Order: sequence, then C-alpha cells, then structure tokens
Amino acid sequence: MLKHAKCKICRRLGEKLFLKGEKCYSAKCAMVKRPFAPGQKAKKRKSALTEYGKEVREKQKMKKLYGVTESQFERYVKEVSENRGKTENVADELIQKIESRLDNIIFRLGWAKSRANANQMVSHGHFLINGKKVDIPSYAVHVNDVIGIKPGSMSKDSLKDISEKMKKNTLPAWLSFDKEKIEGKVIKKPILGDIQLPAEIAVIFEHYSR
Repeated sequence: MLKHAKCKICRRLGEKLFLKGEKCYSAKCAMVKRPFAPGQKAKKRKSALTEYGKEVREKQKMKKLYGVTESQFERYVKEVSENRGKTENVADELIQKIESRLDNIIFRLGWAKSRANANQMVSHGHFLINGKKVDIPSYAVHVNDVIGIKPGSMSKDSLKDISEKMKKNTLPAWLSFDKEKIEGKVIKKPILGDIQLPAEIAVIFEHYSR
C-alpha cells in the first residue's frame, strides 16, 4: 500500500485507523490537519449514508485497520456466522480470529510500528512460534503459544533493544512479555472488551448476511 494512500483511507472513512505508526499520534496526522474526505469538494459533501453504505463503511474500517483482503475478511465473518449456534458471542469470536493473526500480535507486542510493517517482517521470516519459524502473516496464534525473534534477526534496527522499546508500549490484557527471554505469549483469548475498535461489528455481520 502506498504511504500517501494510507492517510486518504482514514480521511475517506472518517476514522483514525493508525495505519502509519507514530505519525498517527502526532500533529502531522492527516486526520488532524485535514479531518475531511479527500477531494476538492469534500468539505461540502455531507449527504447521509444509506444503510448499505454504513455497512460497507464499517466493513472497510475493519479490513483497513487489520490490513486484510476482502476474501480473508469475508472468510473470517462467514466462519463465525456458521457457528452462531455454538458460540456465545459472535463479536468476540470474530475478534479472536482477526486479533490472533501473527502479524497483528507482532504489532500489539510493539515489535513493529504498524500492522503493515508487521506483515512484512513476518513474511521475511523474523519470528518464531514455539521455537519454529513462521513466515505466514495470517498464521493463527493460540493460547499458550510463545512468540520469539529469530536469533539472526535480533541485530536488525527495527528489532534492536526490544526490552527498552517495550517500556513505552502497553500490552493488551491477553498478551504477556518476558523481558529476560525477549518472548511474547498469548495468555488468553482476546475479546471485544480488550480493544478499542472503530467499527460496529453487528453492522458488519448484517452486511455479509445479505
């Protein structure tokens, strides 16, 4: 994804999705400088969305936030929908599927500045799951799985001084970090209440049930 396009995504959806790492927390953020949709007439365009339009917008927020394709996201939603009778909370079930992706966990641990960066780092084979290299960004990490850094990758600029960088990062309740071993661990399944989500999940399920 082109760097300049990431800011336009947030502006178009009207939501800060933190796609560019630290810049999103600064005054340089496009949503701070230009909090309206891109385009010459964007400030004047205030037409109300249809119900279908709202559904698409919420779906797009989730897809762009996690950096997944339409086919990947649709598969996650449909897998959860098919198990409606077997699960207590479909929203939590969807969150567990998408938050448990390896690239997302690398981002949540603070080892990458953005999910896009984490996706690239995973693809390059820098991380281990229970001691074995995994280079699939969508790999589903389970409870009690240990996430480590490949010894040969510890010298990379982006992975140097991880313990120091971790001091600035607040881990979600479902992850832990061992600063002695420099390893992360999934200690429980994530739920919707563990994260701040910019999209309405109920609306997303309505969209895919059409």
